[in-house]
Amino acid sequence: SDRKKLHTAPLGQVFRLRPFHVLVATGGGYAGYRKYEDYKLEQLEKRGIEVPVKLASEWEVALYKSVPTRLLSRAWGRLNQVELPTWLRKPVYSLYIWTFGVNMKEAAVEDLHHYRNLSEFFRRKLKPQARPVCCVHSVISPSDGKILNFGQVKNCEVEQVKGVTYSLESFLGPRISTEEMHFSQAPPGNSFQQQLVTKEGNELYHCVIYLAPGDYHCFHSPTDWTVSHRRHFPGSLMSVNPGVARWIKELFCHNERVVLTGDWKHGFFSLTAVGATNVGSIRIYFDQDLHTNSPSYSKGSYNDFSFISNNNKEGIPMRKGEHLGEFNLGSTIVLIFEAPKDFKFNLKAGQKIRFGEALGSL
Repeated sequence: SDRKKLHTAPLGQVFRLRPFHVLVATGGGYAGYRKYEDYKLEQLEKRGIEVPVKLASEWEVALYKSVPTRLLSRAWGRLNQVELPTWLRKPVYSLYIWTFGVNMKEAAVEDLHHYRNLSEFFRRKLKPQARPVCCVHSVISPSDGKILNFGQVKNCEVEQVKGVTYSLESFLGPRISTEEMHFSQAPPGNSFQQQLVTKEGNELYHCVIYLAPGDYHCFHSPTDWTVSHRRHFPGSLMSVNPGVARWIKELFCHNERVVLTGDWKHGFFSLTAVGATNVGSIRIYFDQDLHTNSPSYSKGSYNDFSFISNNNKEGIPMRKGEHLGEFNLGSTIVLIFEAPKDFKFNLKAGQKIRFGEALGSL
């Protein structure tokens, strides 16, 4: 007959290809739906309407994780490195400035033609006096951003946003051996939180700062302290915007992060840079061995690096306001530190803050 033959792929080949494509498409569609839900929540917050906490179920988290955010972030990183033609730079950067509300008057170089690619534009430096460092208060904001939460750590749980917590030990990982730290040995029966507190009468405090895409992307030392250890957790790169942080419990424990620990004049001090979608690249200026967003990693793994050696008994000293590192786009900084009971935060949840402004003092 004149009928055309219908050619079909082998059944085994169909089942090898189709599930992955369906999973990615479903996960991507669901992520888009969540973005829309986040937008609606932000609008309610702007109107002063309190939004009830609704946590994601295990299957929703698993579905979100099915989106290849690590692969997409690496692709985004390579795209950022592509040099733009001079005539195209101003239109591209102007669109970004308009979308995210970037204040270019603070930039050390205001001429948009100066930035060869998106990566250079994201990591732009500020004018020397654009962010004066507060000399009066003991702890300053390490970056520009939005205060998601702050306060005293209780029952080994930390709030990422109001009403949504994560485990202190899951976030920081097992306690570092006392040989690598300056701290005294805590009694083995104490909780993880109590083991971090080195001085009698002190408490453990935390502060979460969210960096939006339009914010200044470098982060600085929040106080005078000594960094003795780095712990790198490979992981997912889910969005960390306030809407997702309100939706996924222990979001910061799922995502890739770099934990810097050490001590300041009141005891334990830590700064954690949390990665996010399109922010697989976390750079610490004094740590050349750190490589984030690798193509493969073991689930639940982490790697440690000590800055204390035979040639360096103290670690890396950092002065308040000194350059510490940078993100590729924007993400989250989490401070967890020990301080006396009379330490007070000078903050309000949800407020915008800039690098150099006071977080709190004694």
